[in-house]
Amino acid sequence: MDTSEKRFEYDIEQHLISHGYEQFNGQDAEGNWVHTNQHDIAKCIYMDVLCEFIAKTQPKEWAKYTKYYGASAPDKLYHRLETTVSNQGLLYVLRNGIEDMGCKLKVCFFKPESDLNPLAVERYEANILGCTRQFRYTTANTNTIDMVLSVNGIPVVALELKNQLTGQDYVCAINQYKHDRSSKEFAFRLNHRFLVYFAVDLYEAWMTTQLADGATRFLPFNQGSNGAGVTGGAGNPQNPNGYATSYLWEEVLQRDSLLDLIHRFISFVKEKEEVVKNGVTKTITKEKMIFPRYHQYDVVRKIMVDVRQNGVGTNYLIQHSAGSGKSNSIAWIAYRLASVHDAQNNGLFDSVIVVTNRVVLDGQLQDTINSFEHQVGLVEAIDDKKNSRSLAEAINDKKRIIICTIQKFLFAKKDMEKFRGRKFAIIIDEAHQGQNGESAKSLRRSLIDIGVAIKEYAEEAGIEEEEVDMTDEYINAVIGQGRHDNQFFFAFTATPKGQTLESFGTVVGTTPEGEPIKAPFHVYSMRQAIEEGYILDVLANYTTVKEAFKLIRVSEDNPELIEGQASRALFRYYKQHGYTIAQKTEMIMTNFLDNCRYQIGGKGKAMVVADSRANAVRYYLAIKRYIADHAQECSGTDVMVAFSGEVTLEDYPSEKPFTEATMNLDENGKYITTDKKFRKAFHSSQYNILVVANKYQTGFDEPLLHTMYVDKKLRDVTAVQTLSRLNRTTLGKNSTFVLDFENTEEDIKAAFLPYYETTTLEGSTDVNRVYDFRNKIRDFMLYNFDDVETFNRFMASQAGKEQDAAALGRLAGMFRPVIARYLDLSEDDRYTVRDYVRKFNRAYSFVTQLVRLHDRDLFNEYQYTLHLIRLLPKDGGGEFVDIEDKIKLEYASLTETFKGAIVLDEKPPVFVPGGSTAPKIPNKKKDTLQSIIDKVNERFSGNFTDSDRVIIEGIYQMFMKDSEVKKFKKYAKDNSTEMFVRSLFPDKFRDIVTQCFLDNNDSFAKLFNDPDFYQKVQEAMAQELYKALRKE
Repeated sequence: MDTSEKRFEYDIEQHLISHGYEQFNGQDAEGNWVHTNQHDIAKCIYMDVLCEFIAKTQPKEWAKYTKYYGASAPDKLYHRLETTVSNQGLLYVLRNGIEDMGCKLKVCFFKPESDLNPLAVERYEANILGCTRQFRYTTANTNTIDMVLSVNGIPVVALELKNQLTGQDYVCAINQYKHDRSSKEFAFRLNHRFLVYFAVDLYEAWMTTQLADGATRFLPFNQGSNGAGVTGGAGNPQNPNGYATSYLWEEVLQRDSLLDLIHRFISFVKEKEEVVKNGVTKTITKEKMIFPRYHQYDVVRKIMVDVRQNGVGTNYLIQHSAGSGKSNSIAWIAYRLASVHDAQNNGLFDSVIVVTNRVVLDGQLQDTINSFEHQVGLVEAIDDKKNSRSLAEAINDKKRIIICTIQKFLFAKKDMEKFRGRKFAIIIDEAHQGQNGESAKSLRRSLIDIGVAIKEYAEEAGIEEEEVDMTDEYINAVIGQGRHDNQFFFAFTATPKGQTLESFGTVVGTTPEGEPIKAPFHVYSMRQAIEEGYILDVLANYTTVKEAFKLIRVSEDNPELIEGQASRALFRYYKQHGYTIAQKTEMIMTNFLDNCRYQIGGKGKAMVVADSRANAVRYYLAIKRYIADHAQECSGTDVMVAFSGEVTLEDYPSEKPFTEATMNLDENGKYITTDKKFRKAFHSSQYNILVVANKYQTGFDEPLLHTMYVDKKLRDVTAVQTLSRLNRTTLGKNSTFVLDFENTEEDIKAAFLPYYETTTLEGSTDVNRVYDFRNKIRDFMLYNFDDVETFNRFMASQAGKEQDAAALGRLAGMFRPVIARYLDLSEDDRYTVRDYVRKFNRAYSFVTQLVRLHDRDLFNEYQYTLHLIRLLPKDGGGEFVDIEDKIKLEYASLTETFKGAIVLDEKPPVFVPGGSTAPKIPNKKKDTLQSIIDKVNERFSGNFTDSDRVIIEGIYQMFMKDSEVKKFKKYAKDNSTEMFVRSLFPDKFRDIVTQCFLDNNDSFAKLFNDPDFYQKVQEAMAQELYKALRKE
């Protein structure tokens, strides 16, 4: 049996030439390679093949060309080709051809979308795809590439083939590219000849688009251990019918597929990047060729095949891991859907609508799609500068690809036409985010085929189409409910929730009870992405820290409080305490300065995740203070903060409200006011720490983010999305680090498990749950049928006319008796009925995305309760006593509880729809403040030492008895926090702690032996006393 590398080459070659390729060389009797065409080694091209192709497919243009240039036409063609390739790149030339002396010559023809143009089909079939073994690419030596594939004489694919049975594998091929294929060679210039380079052995395939000698980066191009589009790890499955890597030449490099890759996959992009050299910031342009990863290639092809076969409204859920290149996948799918035809050569979609919440995606999408087809107006982006009317106009005008946010549909629907016979492809980015709200309903309702919808409604209601009254709000709403055959949804997410699966998932089986099992149409799992090295494992280097503290009551007042609320208030007091923030900031900055900033070649950046906007501001100020106090060791370090709205801190009463824009300055000292500028500033060398509060925890792709400090409870999807900000790869980044103050190893493991491989749903939502919730509401007798009818008649009377001055008042007045009855209920009943109203509204909204509900009474009640829930007074939770002046933080410590990798080795849980109809019961148990403090202390207990003491009673008491306390009260009331803490208090603090030290050496020694500890205690004391003195 022949197990040589040559046999491996031969088998690949034989398959290719038996499936549309031409054999460009062979071996003579002596084993020398003989070319059947004119292989110009220096020019790295087969000019005779190119001339043959042009003469056959464009005879008139070629005759004109040869008449002008005569016998030198091939040389002139080469020189013009080379000039255009040098200026525009090979990819551009393959797609657009060249122009010379009035002659427009195509060097390649691509497959037309339909068969309506026989000439276009004929020209496509005339493409000459060649296969050359042992391809010489230079005259400087006799080096050869194992196999080269060419299109009309132009080499575009290089393959180095290795065979484990001869002691070599793909790694050897990669090393060969790195060390024996100089990037300076004419043939290996970027976008000049070869578009992609493969390193292939019997088990794996790897690829790159640019040779850069030792810096060349190859990426895996494998299907996955269980095959493409399903859950699994790295590698390829066993192939019982041949090589494990045969998909590469049998599928990817197959004649039609290769031409399709050149036509509508590969893209050449230019990106601007700021670099700092010798202290000077310069903007450079980086060029790169993008070739799809295998999972991207696979999902696009499979979706297009399925769309053509189904031809009716179908939903597709694509579960691709964060960092797996969803932006490019969306661009490729959008471009193809915009021009796809069915078997009868009819265009399938009038418009492709991309729904996104990411501003960044707009630009990426447009750039990628425009690289395929440089046509003005191909992509219409409805960004923040355009209003909802612009969206309506784009859809009405049948723009091919439209990008917008889902919120725009809420206001655009009134300006849209009533569509008949129109079909839409709707691509949803981050589909796990609310798809059952009013905006999502507006999207579906505004895009329906009104003729089909009316016909379906009439059949379901048992009436004639002419009897369908479209002026009736109920009928208008119901015809928009359920699924519609003219709407195809393509939903992308790394973290599908149960409702995401039910709305967009594919039925893959049934449970023993006959219930459907739904799964994503295509999967590229987190596990596979990590194993393949496309993303980093954010759980591989995880440290959790336990917070321990002790609170004491310093007031004789010991009120009885609601236990749950008081416990939260006590914990909140600890979280925002000056010492707590300072202690954590110390740990954060020590880690950052010792580790993070040296990562990624000294470019490592960190994110601090705060649990509130106020604490984000506190962290920002604490880090700023730390940087100022440690100026030398913090050189080159600066911090940004991201939060919405305004924040006012009691700690800083004299300060203006804090806002994101005024706290972040660019390199010129100007406020950073846009998202684009914010991202640019953080990516630059100016900033390397970012504090966030509910911002930039999703859709924020910053490859230089290496470390995350988490001080917020993270659950489910939020945990995965937040921590995945670290997983992006870049040159020099091979690890991540998480320091978590709030979550345990078990918390994070439970959050990640459902999304590590494939997420599935067993069962379907019980439509009748809406009736169950409605009946639960009625048990409380808040309103009756007449109330609902009166409301709906009033709303109908207001439709289509200008609102008068009293209308809003009359509307509010209708609910006053209901609100009065609500307030007569017990506190527990008020909580329960509010919960049922919310659940009823959510259930109705979701169920009507799945099916039509022909129930006018239920619809009217839904309209009524949508208004009612906004008007019901929110429970104040009972009388709540301000406890801040009644407690002090006595001790606090941070103890490392876990360090290492969080391993996801358990079977993932399966989602089931619905949930209990039982209401949440709030904890209204009351207890004394002291008892609640004792319980909180027990929960957060720790082994404390004197070094952990925060409010040292001796210092506090001595200060309050000091003769100058009145002077300091005035200081506190007349000055800012900063002035009191930094300038007025330190000398007094030194005097007092010196006296304490003399009185009790053992307890206070650490203050003088540890300068950092001294500073932390001083600042915490100053801030606490500042607040206390201002209150007196």
